[in-house]
Amino acid sequence: MPAVASTPAPALASKSVRHIPSLDGIRAISFMLVFVAHAGLEGAVPGGFGVTIFFFLSGFLITTLMRSEFEKNGSVNFRHFWLRRALRILPPFYLVLLAATLTALVLYPAGTVYGPAVAAQALHFANYWTIAHDYQGLAPGTGVYWSLAVEEHFYVLFPWLFVAMQKWRLPPARQAWLFWGLCALVLAWRCVLVLGMHVDSERTNLATDTRVDSILFGCALAVWNNPVLDEPQQRVKLWKYLIVPLAFAALLFCIVYRGEAFRETWRYTIQGAALTFVFIAAVRFHRWPLFRFLNWKPVAFIGVISYSLYLIHQVLLYVVAALLPQVHPVIGAVIALAASIALAWAIWLLIEKPCARLRRRLTD
Repeated sequence: MPAVASTPAPALASKSVRHIPSLDGIRAISFMLVFVAHAGLEGAVPGGFGVTIFFFLSGFLITTLMRSEFEKNGSVNFRHFWLRRALRILPPFYLVLLAATLTALVLYPAGTVYGPAVAAQALHFANYWTIAHDYQGLAPGTGVYWSLAVEEHFYVLFPWLFVAMQKWRLPPARQAWLFWGLCALVLAWRCVLVLGMHVDSERTNLATDTRVDSILFGCALAVWNNPVLDEPQQRVKLWKYLIVPLAFAALLFCIVYRGEAFRETWRYTIQGAALTFVFIAAVRFHRWPLFRFLNWKPVAFIGVISYSLYLIHQVLLYVVAALLPQVHPVIGAVIALAASIALAWAIWLLIEKPCARLRRRLTD
């Protein structure tokens, strides 16, 4: 049970991070970007940006929770951290992976799925399998699981880095600069791969070593100027009329500009930097009209079940297309979305909620 001891910060120890404004709404927007892209509008809707938002949110939330634990207890319990992550992620993941694989064996031609590809997903290196073998052998609709592999790799390594920073007694600003420095190294590595080695986009888009910076930008926000744990800066007009518009303009530029070298190198870095300011504003100024809709109950509901939605949505898009080939693609997408919401809600009720109760019982 590795831990590092220190004196907790009493001013922050009392703050709850069980519910953070706007985060469920951001999850919902991220999922809808991914869904609409997979439903046939990938040329117009940036589904990949939805995954980037998920990465940033994951880094921000995990580090916020870990920081809160350290400031409350003076230590980080590694066993509890990994147990919480396992109970949060693995039961729905393996359930949907099994169901998708069995569905593929029944619904699609022989040879559509095969063992090594499914094993790569089950063992969480689907991203590198896909880089090497494309999507061959994966159950249709499960190709999106490459992003879960990136997050699993992060979960294995990150606690060691976080604890090391506390042991070195790095001030919050230096912790953030360390994360940004790692982001700069990842950017440099992408530039070497794209501009020097001329790798294809799958290599830079899917690999942990080229995409982990999207998570690390969220980590940097969590340790310094965290909108949940740190005191706000009272510059509302500056944020409203300059910082937030510039952040959205940067994100729009990354979506509109189609230069291939830019998209596989600087795009992810600019998005991570811009999302830093968007997240601060969405959490801290969640009552602004721009962000208020993120906290509407129907939007937040989609965010609550977004993990299972992400796991199952593309599987159902393929299933609807296979079973109802005569249906217009738009109608098929609506059917798949409705079925995804129903099944994701069932998984949330029957799997995710009981696992959440078990997590609290075992780790609180």
